[in-house]
Amino acid sequence: MEPCSVASIMSLGSLAIQRTNLCSLIFRALPRLLGFTPSSLKKFCKDVHPRLTETMVGTLPELPQDILMGIFATLEIPDLIRAGAVCPSWHSAYTSLRSLGIYKLPQTPCLLYTSEFASDNSAYIYSLGEKKSYKITLPKPAICTRYLIGSSHGWLVTVDERSEMHLVNPITCEQIALPSVITIEQVKPIFDEYGVLQKYEFSWHTGMHDGFNSPSIFALDKLREELHFKAFVFDDTSTVSYIVVLIHNPMRQLSFARVGADKWTWLPPYDIYDDCTYKNDILYAVTGTGEIHAFDLSGPVVTMKMIMGTSEFISAGSMYIVQDPWGDLLLIRRIFEEYDLEPDHGAPVFWKTGSINMYEVDVVASKLKEINLLSDLVLFLGHNQSVCLSAKEYPALKANHVYFTDDSFLWTTGLKNNHRDMVILNLDDNSKEELVPSQLCSNFPAPIWITPGLKKMNVSGGLKKKFDGSNKPTKGWFARFLWLLEEVINKIPKGPLECV
Repeated sequence: MEPCSVASIMSLGSLAIQRTNLCSLIFRALPRLLGFTPSSLKKFCKDVHPRLTETMVGTLPELPQDILMGIFATLEIPDLIRAGAVCPSWHSAYTSLRSLGIYKLPQTPCLLYTSEFASDNSAYIYSLGEKKSYKITLPKPAICTRYLIGSSHGWLVTVDERSEMHLVNPITCEQIALPSVITIEQVKPIFDEYGVLQKYEFSWHTGMHDGFNSPSIFALDKLREELHFKAFVFDDTSTVSYIVVLIHNPMRQLSFARVGADKWTWLPPYDIYDDCTYKNDILYAVTGTGEIHAFDLSGPVVTMKMIMGTSEFISAGSMYIVQDPWGDLLLIRRIFEEYDLEPDHGAPVFWKTGSINMYEVDVVASKLKEINLLSDLVLFLGHNQSVCLSAKEYPALKANHVYFTDDSFLWTTGLKNNHRDMVILNLDDNSKEELVPSQLCSNFPAPIWITPGLKKMNVSGGLKKKFDGSNKPTKGWFARFLWLLEEVINKIPKGPLECV
């Protein structure tokens, strides 16, 4: 397995010690594959899986790769990678599933963070389902030198020390350069006499006014401290490609680019945007004052419609716009109950989320309806694309809870050694639960939610062929699969063994 793979997160030795962990990978998938209820599955196991003798096990054939791939396609990524580390046959099926880009299972969000105990290119993914962290290795440049300004569809949006942006998939280690920062409206390059880029000229003008200051000059690694705010990667189904939307300064404006394009397109004249979502070729963006704007990106000329005017309820905090599982829009206001952005000398900058206000958005009538509970829904807020999921479909998540991390521009631009606003909020009683002990997270870059994914991105516009699931295992294959499973478990060494 490649050095940058996540497979090294769990040793074969630990799998041998906890055999039920390995078996659980399969039993989590079987009900969906074979149409069993939990009780009927248990009865079926007793019928087809009597106690095996060594003679029986030794004569069992391996399952075909397409059958293994059909089973593996139902596992969440941490389980998928663990299964791929069991034996060469399973590893081959895992590698094929990954390389073909046909793994499509929706994933439970994880928290990605760095640690001072890890190497410069390493990070950790915290699984909410297993309540444990997995170490991963990311491609160069080192993650500790980058800003993390967004996370969507399994991709991180990073900014390097030349203020250039890349998409990075932390699971597959695929990395894609985005259009150069010098194609953003407010940025111009400054070259030396040999044509080598030396600095950037940054203009403060917006679509609303020409700017109050003269252009500023920044070193290559300093522009990102002023320019980048938040970024999103949206799956554009109409063109079978991806769109990246960037909220940037001055005044948190919008620009977008299709992956594989050579420049950013500016969306004036409005500003002060906090968050975005994308639906049916329409980009919905919310401002810090609660305005909702809809941009139609499908045609040669972008058009904009105002869905909602400025909200009358303004407070210190952040705004989010998110789609629920049915595609309806929700407007979320995150309110800070305590904050000090101008502390005494030596004291940290800090803020603490106190409560969440939520509204259903009626796009047609341009109205908001306040709601107090999420019922079985769950929110993920932070510097990631805002996500709303059903706890019924993601059993590791807590219904009517909000999972949030730091999302201030100050955090992404280098503030260190400060309090972290990162907890799970229970909307029933407004109680809070610690997510990951803050001492485990390094100060930079700030932790971010990510939904792991193996889907490949084709910068030319086409995505890989979808897995149609036509080769699902039958009940006859299930008996053989259980025999193979026990054979593999019995052969796993008892000592720790790094998987490479």
